[in-house]
Amino acid sequence: MGKVWVWFIWILAILLLVSSGITYRVLASHLKLVFDTPISLPVPLSALPAQIGNWVGRELAIPTTTKEYMEKNFADDFLTRRYVNAATGAWADVYIVYCSSRPGGILGHQPLVCYPANGWVHDGTEPSQFISRSGRQIPCLIHRFHKPAPAYQQTVVLNFYVLNGQLTADENDFSGLFGRRPNIAGDPARYVAQVQISSVLENSIRTAAKDMTDLILDFLPDKNGRVKAEVRGQRSEIRDQKSEVRER
Repeated sequence: MGKVWVWFIWILAILLLVSSGITYRVLASHLKLVFDTPISLPVPLSALPAQIGNWVGRELAIPTTTKEYMEKNFADDFLTRRYVNAATGAWADVYIVYCSSRPGGILGHQPLVCYPANGWVHDGTEPSQFISRSGRQIPCLIHRFHKPAPAYQQTVVLNFYVLNGQLTADENDFSGLFGRRPNIAGDPARYVAQVQISSVLENSIRTAAKDMTDLILDFLPDKNGRVKAEVRGQRSEIRDQKSEVRER
């Protein structure tokens, strides 16, 4: 009887080990799938209008290495576009990146990381703010960079972040535990997004930020998880459907 009991314990232990191994592999496979699958916004950033007021935009080509870098740093969606003001001739590059599957991945996209990595020398950063067209006060950072001779260039970068619908210019707000935890639930309203506007002149980026920010924010979930661009799209579809009914 004692030997039978010993064999039973051994068999039970082996079964438990096999079962735990299978469970671990299934869980690991599920987590890998979660981490490797981008979380989609209700309305993609690419749907941001190419014309905003006097600003007319065109997509900027993204090198393969840059795209790989962005994906490696958990960019679930991004947009990079150059806008030119038809009235003044001023231009500004608009870069928006949305990180939700791993919110803390946004730290890999901050100007103080990506600009020096591409040969730019950091000249200084200062906290600032601007007022959007709707009168909203937006905190931001103004970064200045240059490239040494012989390819001497200068650029000024305005950037700020949106954390779960709340505006911030303080990276400490999302660099702790919140940023390290993966978004296993796949909730698109749990995120950090960066809005970055750059040009050679500070006046250009401030004017562009003032004119475009309200619309940009409409594409990101607000603090209640609502995306205004999605609501507008639904209303537009309803109007189109009613129009089709009337035409029939």
